[in-house]
Amino acid sequence: MTTPTVSSTPILRTALVWSGVMTAALVVIGGIVGFLTAGTPGLWSALSGVLVAAIFLGITAASILIANRWFGDELYVPIFFGIVLGGWILKLVLFIVALVLLRGQSWIVPMVFLLALVVSVVASLVIDVVVMMRMRLPNVSDMRLPTDVEEGERRTPNPEAGDAASGV
Repeated sequence: MTTPTVSSTPILRTALVWSGVMTAALVVIGGIVGFLTAGTPGLWSALSGVLVAAIFLGITAASILIANRWFGDELYVPIFFGIVLGGWILKLVLFIVALVLLRGQSWIVPMVFLLALVVSVVASLVIDVVVMMRMRLPNVSDMRLPTDVEEGERRTPNPEAGDAASGV
C-alpha cells in the first residue's frame, strides 16, 4: 500500500522552490543596491532584510509540508494544526527576537533594511499567487469514499431483495 499524499504538497513545494530562487536573486540585487546606496552597512542591511523575509515566509509552507507527512493518520488534523500553529508561534517569537537584536545596530541602515524586507515580501506573495493560479487542484482532491474500489467495500446490488442501491 502506498503512503497517501495531500494534493497541495506539489503546490507548496513549487512555491518554496520559486521562493528560494527569488531569495537568491534578491540577495544579489539587494546587496548591490544596498552597497551602492549606503556602502557596506547598506549591503548588510539589504542582505538581512531579504534573509529575514525568506525565513519568515518559508516557515509556514515548510510547516504545512511537514504536517502533511501525517496525512492518512487518525490524528492527522490535530497534528496538522499543532504543527502549523507551532510554526506561527515560532515565527512570532523569532520576529520579536530579530527586532530586539537588530534594533539600534550600527551596521543596519533602517530604510535599506525596510525596503529589502518589503520587496522580498511582495515578491514572495506574487510567487505564491502565480503558483496557485498555474497549478491545477481538483475541488475534491483528497476525498476517499466509503465505497471506494480500493477499499474492497463496493457491493453488488441485489435486485431480488429490493436493495436500495439497485434502484428498485
